[in-house]
Amino acid sequence: MTNVELARRAGLTAPPCLRRVRALEESGVIESYHAKLNASALGYGIMVFALVSLKSQAEDDLRAFENHVATLPEVRECHMLNGEIDFILKIVAHDLQAFQAFLTSQLTPAPNVASVKTSLTIRTSKDSSGIPVDPA
Repeated sequence: MTNVELARRAGLTAPPCLRRVRALEESGVIESYHAKLNASALGYGIMVFALVSLKSQAEDDLRAFENHVATLPEVRECHMLNGEIDFILKIVAHDLQAFQAFLTSQLTPAPNVASVKTSLTIRTSKDSSGIPVDPA
């Protein structure tokens, strides 16, 4: 939305609204802006969540896995968990065969990977970006 529209919704004039937005950007509260893309329209027909357990949870091994995953464009999100599963990954692929190839060539043979359990997404009922903002 434009700064003018944001200012109108916030009950401000445009110049102070823009100053506040810039201050939020500079302080790191606003980290980035992005377009939400339609994965299916771009040929990514499936989304899979993978639960990854590592053989070792030493900090160097955790970082090595994170560094490896950072190089894989199919992995859209990577979150470290506590408990018996070490990481959950959100993975996109063009089709099931492409995912299978990715799984067997890029993920399961990665150093320190003990096991990978996957679940194919059937339907997404909520997909919200950002975080909830409490009204002032």
